[in-house]
Amino acid sequence: MPNASPKGSARGRPTIAPNAAHAMTAHPSTSPSAVPQPDAARAADFIARWSGVAASELSTAQSFVRELCELLGVPVPHPTPGLDYMFERPITFRHGDGSSSPGRIDCYRRGAFVLEAKKLRASADTRRFDDALLRARAQAEGYARALEPAELAAGGRPPFLLVVDVGQVIELYAEFTRSGATYTPFPDPRSHRIALADLARAEVRDTLRRIWLDPLGLDPARASARVTREVAAQLAELARSLEASGHAPQLVAAYLTRCLFSMFAEDVGLLPGAGEGGQGGQSAQGGQGDQGGFVTLLKRHRDDPVTLQRMLAALWADMDRGGFSVALAQTVLRFNGKLFKGAADDAYSLPLTRAQVDLLLAAARANWREVEPAIFGALLERALDPAERHALGAHYTPRAYVERLVLPTVMEPLRREWADAQAAALLLAHEAAELDGRPRDAKMDAARAELRRFHHRLCTLRVLDPACGSGNFLYVTLEHLKRLEGEVLNQLGALGETQNKLALEGETVTPQQLLGLEVNARAAALAELVLWIGYLQWHIRTRGDRAVAEPVVHDYGNIVCRDAVLAWSAQRPLLDAQGQPRTRWDGRTYTAHPATFEPVPDPAAQVPQWAYDQPRAADWPQADYIVGNPPFIGDKRLREALGEGYVDALRAAWPDMPESADFVMYWWHAAARKVAAGQAQRFGFITTNSLRQTFNRRVVQSALNGDLHLVYAIPDHPWVDSASGAAVRIAMTVAEPGAGEGRLQTVITETPGEYGEMTVQLREQTGLIHADLKVGPNLAAAPALLAMQNISSNGVMRAGDGFLVTSEQAVDMGMGRVPGLDAHIHAYRSGRDLTGGNRGLLIIDFYGLTAEQVRLRFPAAYQWLLERVKPERDLNNRPKLKRDWWIFGEPRRLLRSALVGLSRYIATVETAKHRIFQFLDVGIFPDHKLVAIALDDAFHLGVLSSSAHVAWALGTGSWLGVGNDPVYVKTRCFETFPFPDADTGLTPALRQRIAERAEAIDAHRKQVLAAHPGALTLTALYNVLDALRAGRALTPKERTVHQLGLVAVLAELHAELDAAVLAAYGWSDLAAPLAAPTAAEDGDSTAKTVLLTRLLALNHARAAEEAAGAVRWLRPAFQHPQPSAAPPTQATLGMEGEGEQPVAATPARIPEPPAQPWPSTLPEQMRAVADLLAASAQPLDLEALTSRFKGRGPWKKSLPRILETLEALGRARREGQGWRG
Repeated sequence: MPNASPKGSARGRPTIAPNAAHAMTAHPSTSPSAVPQPDAARAADFIARWSGVAASELSTAQSFVRELCELLGVPVPHPTPGLDYMFERPITFRHGDGSSSPGRIDCYRRGAFVLEAKKLRASADTRRFDDALLRARAQAEGYARALEPAELAAGGRPPFLLVVDVGQVIELYAEFTRSGATYTPFPDPRSHRIALADLARAEVRDTLRRIWLDPLGLDPARASARVTREVAAQLAELARSLEASGHAPQLVAAYLTRCLFSMFAEDVGLLPGAGEGGQGGQSAQGGQGDQGGFVTLLKRHRDDPVTLQRMLAALWADMDRGGFSVALAQTVLRFNGKLFKGAADDAYSLPLTRAQVDLLLAAARANWREVEPAIFGALLERALDPAERHALGAHYTPRAYVERLVLPTVMEPLRREWADAQAAALLLAHEAAELDGRPRDAKMDAARAELRRFHHRLCTLRVLDPACGSGNFLYVTLEHLKRLEGEVLNQLGALGETQNKLALEGETVTPQQLLGLEVNARAAALAELVLWIGYLQWHIRTRGDRAVAEPVVHDYGNIVCRDAVLAWSAQRPLLDAQGQPRTRWDGRTYTAHPATFEPVPDPAAQVPQWAYDQPRAADWPQADYIVGNPPFIGDKRLREALGEGYVDALRAAWPDMPESADFVMYWWHAAARKVAAGQAQRFGFITTNSLRQTFNRRVVQSALNGDLHLVYAIPDHPWVDSASGAAVRIAMTVAEPGAGEGRLQTVITETPGEYGEMTVQLREQTGLIHADLKVGPNLAAAPALLAMQNISSNGVMRAGDGFLVTSEQAVDMGMGRVPGLDAHIHAYRSGRDLTGGNRGLLIIDFYGLTAEQVRLRFPAAYQWLLERVKPERDLNNRPKLKRDWWIFGEPRRLLRSALVGLSRYIATVETAKHRIFQFLDVGIFPDHKLVAIALDDAFHLGVLSSSAHVAWALGTGSWLGVGNDPVYVKTRCFETFPFPDADTGLTPALRQRIAERAEAIDAHRKQVLAAHPGALTLTALYNVLDALRAGRALTPKERTVHQLGLVAVLAELHAELDAAVLAAYGWSDLAAPLAAPTAAEDGDSTAKTVLLTRLLALNHARAAEEAAGAVRWLRPAFQHPQPSAAPPTQATLGMEGEGEQPVAATPARIPEPPAQPWPSTLPEQMRAVADLLAASAQPLDLEALTSRFKGRGPWKKSLPRILETLEALGRARREGQGWRG
């Protein structure tokens, strides 16, 4: 048996010699035998030598871990310069006041685990409840959260925590999203404890070995994903075959759903084998579907389809009501629910061919215990939907993505409640340990009562997904609720609650608590199936098949098939002026044009239009939490996707919603109203990342102006569309009532996974989250300035590709020959032309002419548009576009008038990786994806091209697409931007210098691009420029671009321009920090934050000027021909001069909060003290804590015990004479 460690405190941390970490314990009686032994014998020897040993010193725990590594055949911890695998790894806790304190992890392995050993108390007092393992777990989780950013970048957050009680037990906790969520018992609360004797089992040793060598391979979702994809593919092939046999898709879907539940039931032991003895659940072999009753019927009657059809119908009818089944000659459980109803229907059981039976048998061979409900529903929905089956092989939404929203929306607030209840129970257990007899029993009863109250809360709360689809969000929520319930029951057991008493009470988390609304009937049925499969998987995994009560499945009615945002009294066909039903193109069927053979909308593919009587906002069932992924449909596509009648009814039912808002925002608005009204505690939704754009942001801002704040957000995250499997970009937002700060996470790296999902690394900020999903200066509050009005516009929106022609096509229709035609054919530029190389396209513009005039004067051009534009316009829902089909959809009247008298204008690509401005000749027509700015002064080009404006554009704009490119939203990026003027330090000399550098940059780019048309693009030039700014080594291809494009010259010109523009603002102090490589890499650098803060202050000052009647017009002769009042001076505005601090840079001192009433219940007291510590930037001692509360009675005496309990649970840390949260 190992000797005791050297004397001294366990926190004394003895120094380890460099070679000591590699060596085994020196004492001969403690070293493993040098003679090789079989694994089982070595394990038995290990167990015998360590059984009953207590780690009174750290060195004993280290000896245990070393020998455990030898047993497992994994490397032994050793000191390394990278601190990646070692004992006593140093770590630093960072505090809100800027201070720090040290800590040491007992054992750490990068990318794998944090290991913390149970510490024995130095006190001789044994009359205490043993909370050492709780303390060790809390400490380990605190260490995992405190890992420095560089370490997380190198290996990610460790997926495992190991809590070791030497000689007794190893507890396993896991968090596979690696996003900072709570570590939960692995694999579940029932089996996460590995007793020392369990190391005799090879599978236990293998699990521990994988934690060392392949921890992420233990993520059950990974293995389940593979099984689930295979099963869905097989079912899709069978569905395709059954539909080809003439069966309706909805009947096929219902039939296959019954089949797959039967496969699941026999694999988990709920369905007996055919002709075998025993009750349900006793004979099926989990994971071996070829031995169960359902599979036996398939094999036995493979060649007799009529008999098989009847036998399956009889089996399912028997499963519905329970009792003796003639089909199996066995007693079956009563399954009940909706799934097996309708045995009298002809299509209840379908006839199968031999080939179809073989496909079912292939699907049944899968291990249905391992099917992942979190993705199964979505894949099965694709498999059973003929319109979506093509996407079956596409990507799916990974479970980790779903958890990233479910955890902060539902589980984090519940885990805070659990922490309060656990702390209260622990405090009472400590007090009970100091008593005897009845007082002790009464105190322990009170401790258990605290936990039972929370368990009741857990079993009665409700979670709503108002667009639940096939139920993946609800299932993930259910599993996490069950995990938490397991922890509660474990804690009750630790406090002496017997399993019999827990079982007799019968209260547990069930699918009844998970509510869903879904408009698609097939998806709604799958959601119920997913929930029950997931629930039964969990139940059997943790309690065994004999614990399943009848009926196995309940028809709770918790998933409702209906519209979630619109209700109506009656639905009827929408009629036209002649009283005939109106139809619309189905939006996805195309046919070849008879003349051009190009795909055009198929006019025969029509669906009916509907009218909705008495439309109103749909009601939602009461729920504590609301979470989900509502449908993504942009406001421009609503009528096309949903129909005119529906959209009219929707807007009538929600009059306070902006018509420009996307469809998903109706869910967001409805949930925000419920939470603000106290009808739900939190909501969290997936939306498109356009949530930050102006029209959607109005909805968010309106909610934040009321009694609501964002507690969590990710502004831009990869996602997978549940139906199509397409990669999209989304935002996540979670809100709750009241005011407060939140956590903003931003994606900093994305690594493709096995099935196309992205493994992301997140960076976190804490602060007030604004409606634009930013922490920092609230740029969303910047008002538009009059000085910037009416001179920026998107280019022309064609609404038809037929307006574009090549030079040859233009000549064929008469350019250069037909009088007057040349005035209607212009050079054209799109974003692709500017950034990737000019294609030389021309555009036909008949704005100002009638169709008759065009046909009479330019018949060839007329026919070109008639064949290529009119067919598409005829199916457009906008009457104007149908009527004026020969004219652009948006001809931009204002832009045309703004360009009169100019020889050139400024243009930028609306959505692009790099924010680049350039001059275009006034004769060039810009595409609608360009933003045209009617200014020809190079000074304006220079300011817009500077780092100051680019930072503003990135902060005020939005982001779009899979590439996540920034969008230049002119109303926010341009119209709010304050130009420098005399009041900020702009002089004639600086103005001239800025103009000269802008002209030089524009000329340089055009010269090098013209000299190397095939080798250079604007994007390539700025990719290399970004690399130079970041100090990154260039690739061979980039070195070629650098040489041909003279990028060093371009970089120098931009640097000089930036310096001149900052001087014009009076902010030369920012020139060096903004030019540093770290600023180029870090979009949230301190210098950029200061810059944006100052620009926002200047924006507000300009708005105040304009409110007083003084407007600094950029083109006064065009924008405001009348003379304007003289602008106020810098002194009258109170703007800072060069080198001084920005306006409102120093916030007012926040007074100390008033004392709050001392809460009445123990869990509330725990929460109040923990929150107070967490909110304080400084450690608080007893006196400071006492001053923050008020109340009568001896409550002050309980503070020391509360602090001690919070410390045990990792919610408080002692520092000097005080405590930190």
